[in-house]
Amino acid sequence: MARLFGTDGVRGIANEELTPLLAMQLGMAGAHVLTKEKSHKPTIMVGCDTRISGDMLANALMAGVCSVGANAVYVGVVPTPAVAYLTRKYKVDAGVVISASHNPVEFNGIKFFDENGYKLPDAMEDEIEELIRSDMKGVKFPTGSGVGKIKYRTDAREEYINHAICSVNVNLSGVKIVVDCAEGAAHYTSVEALKELGAEVIAIHNNPDGININANCGSTHMEELQARVVYEHADLGLAFDGDADRLLAVDENGKVVNGDEIMAIIGNHMKEQGKLKEDMIVVTVMSNLGFMLMAKEKGINVVQTKVGDRYVLESMQELKANLGGEQSGHIIFLDDNTTGDGLLSALHLLEVMVQTGKKMSELASIMEVLPQALVNAKVPTHKKNDYMEYPEIATAIAKLTEQFAGEGRVLIRPSGTEPLVRVMIEGKNQELIQEEALKLAKLIEKTML
Repeated sequence: MARLFGTDGVRGIANEELTPLLAMQLGMAGAHVLTKEKSHKPTIMVGCDTRISGDMLANALMAGVCSVGANAVYVGVVPTPAVAYLTRKYKVDAGVVISASHNPVEFNGIKFFDENGYKLPDAMEDEIEELIRSDMKGVKFPTGSGVGKIKYRTDAREEYINHAICSVNVNLSGVKIVVDCAEGAAHYTSVEALKELGAEVIAIHNNPDGININANCGSTHMEELQARVVYEHADLGLAFDGDADRLLAVDENGKVVNGDEIMAIIGNHMKEQGKLKEDMIVVTVMSNLGFMLMAKEKGINVVQTKVGDRYVLESMQELKANLGGEQSGHIIFLDDNTTGDGLLSALHLLEVMVQTGKKMSELASIMEVLPQALVNAKVPTHKKNDYMEYPEIATAIAKLTEQFAGEGRVLIRPSGTEPLVRVMIEGKNQELIQEEALKLAKLIEKTML
């Protein structure tokens, strides 16, 4: 049977794969595993993004939490990094986010944080999963006064805004910003934070209705933001995803500034100020070769991990680095928070812009983005990790690897959160790598049906 947890918690189509029953079981098992060593009555904080299934799943999960004798604090719609921060601030025993991040509305997900605001290690997720598969063997279900209760807090998002503002000392007076909130959790926090710091904010896609989250907007659909930045003569654009843990930007000319470029801009600035610990940035194998060349030129050490911001974080902790992230825009500032944080990323990027007096296009020129082609092959979920077991696929990958050796690279990996195998080719000729990536993706789809 396939593992329940992916690279970012449990993810699936709400009410079909991720059912209220499974959410309740995750609440039971998660509360038990995360708090079984506690001598007091434990408390778990729960937040969600704006998708319509959030209430259903959050309430089912909290029912599970209460059934094993733990209390729940429900903070409603807040960004994922807000739950990580608030879990630490209020000294609760764990945090849970109900969100499917950048995925369409029909999906949802459940991810856990420990008492320090960190995502759980694989071993702890396996323990939660084993409890569910064993039908909660060994878990006690109290009665009477032993049952947990739910407390509702409406002030939590203000606490998160204050934390972000206090973490980055920047005055945004005179800066004009177009902000795409993805109809998600950033629709209030990011807009208010930027306004409080003095920016002129033009907010788009900030009217969530439960079903429009990520719909042709946000960090996965940048076209409207690009056009709007140019039309408004704005200094830059900021694009969040549904749960606001990632950020991409747009320069004053409407050109996308991706996560690699954002880390290059901020990391180089931090190094110049003596704030980049170990002179190191931790990235994943998906980061562009141009980032590596920039780092070498600037004397920045780069460490690569497998894909997933949790693996970036683990490496950052081990190596005592304070900056790391993904090309997709998950960027971790470990001095400020324990997970990818779109708002903090935006404020740190704006801080560089204000302090240097440079336009975003000039800042982004610190690195050359070499051509990359990324094509998704849709495959059955239970087969996505087995693509190398098919001889025709393995042979095709070997041939491509040989073809691009020395002037590019080929990276094939299963998605941690979706029924996809991702094909990425990097090289000098955009048309060629796109053609080869499409060809391989079609072969994978056809072979693995």
